[in-house]
Amino acid sequence: MKTLKIVIYSFSILLIVSCESLAPSSPEENELLDGPMEGLTSEQNIQFIKGDQAFGDVFTVEKGLGPLFNANQCSSCHPGDGKGFPFVRFTRFGQTDHTGNKFLNQGAPQLQNKAIPGYLPELLPSGATSSDLIAPAVTGLGFLDAVSDADLIALSDSDDSNGDGISGRPHWIDPPSYVIFRPHSITIDGKYIARFGKKGAAYDLLHQTVNAYNQDMGITSDFEPIDTQSGLEIDPEVDKETINHVVQYLKTLKAPIPRDENNDDVLAGKQIFNDIDCAACHIPTLKSGYSPIDALSNKEFHPFTDLLLHDMGSALDDNYTEGNALTSEWKTPALWGLGLSKDAQGGAYFLLHDGRATSIEEAILFHGGEAEQSKNNYENLSITMQNQLVKFLESL
Repeated sequence: MKTLKIVIYSFSILLIVSCESLAPSSPEENELLDGPMEGLTSEQNIQFIKGDQAFGDVFTVEKGLGPLFNANQCSSCHPGDGKGFPFVRFTRFGQTDHTGNKFLNQGAPQLQNKAIPGYLPELLPSGATSSDLIAPAVTGLGFLDAVSDADLIALSDSDDSNGDGISGRPHWIDPPSYVIFRPHSITIDGKYIARFGKKGAAYDLLHQTVNAYNQDMGITSDFEPIDTQSGLEIDPEVDKETINHVVQYLKTLKAPIPRDENNDDVLAGKQIFNDIDCAACHIPTLKSGYSPIDALSNKEFHPFTDLLLHDMGSALDDNYTEGNALTSEWKTPALWGLGLSKDAQGGAYFLLHDGRATSIEEAILFHGGEAEQSKNNYENLSITMQNQLVKFLESL
């Protein structure tokens, strides 16, 4: 009997070892966009987990979904915290200048293309201009939120005073009353610098999150109690605590981690990126200011953006605007995490604001306006150098 026990025990050990050898290996941290940043306290990690859960919550009719909506959970537009793709794109409509949106009584600014039973989804009103958009990745946003207004103003050159053809400017808006102004905010005539969204029209992550709940999912809150279908104020369908957990989750998601940094082609591509002036707008390194979250406070990070508005030319003019941006102006998107975009987008790239570019090369060639010269510089590169540039961008 004693011998039998030994045999059975040995067999069970062998079975465990065999199963472990067959299990897929865990992906490296630099291959994932999701996960908390380093240096969070125990309490902040708990808030992160609660926010992560809320980010993945599926809304139903019983939970307040709709009646008109685009998606029923945050993560359906940001799979794996990455970029969205054309199947879940959303449409903004009705505003072409700064005089206001003439279609607010017809569902503007966002077209809700889905509806719960008993309701009809919205159709684009006749005569309304529109812009199709895909959701951006949400990692590293806490660092971008913590950049000081003073630093963004220092980066701007709205009159192109240095004559380089690039005239980035901050997006000054009238923020909603519920936002909490970041430390040392700068205001001009009651306006503050916004920095989130494709045209940088949302002041902070609370502003962005509240809009997403209301416009994407038809969920009202204490912050935004207006029902998207009726236009009337109704009881909140999500509580403040949940909204704040999601905001905290977005603030403390880690920044994307580069890969293959010492690869010869990547290093060559990094130099080319600077040589052809891509870094004039996609600034490699920024620094956060003070943040009540120590892990975010006064940290150097590498997002490849200046968070400013730039005129991108006629090819990217969508004839729609938000806030005080022009129709051809877009906030410089951060490039970190670019090489992992395909993982969230079904194995293929869908780049630029509407996903029209299906490769990095194609996205570059759509650049115009202030980026025209950089695009021309790219076209003048040898094929080898173009490939090295792309290799570098895919390493971010």
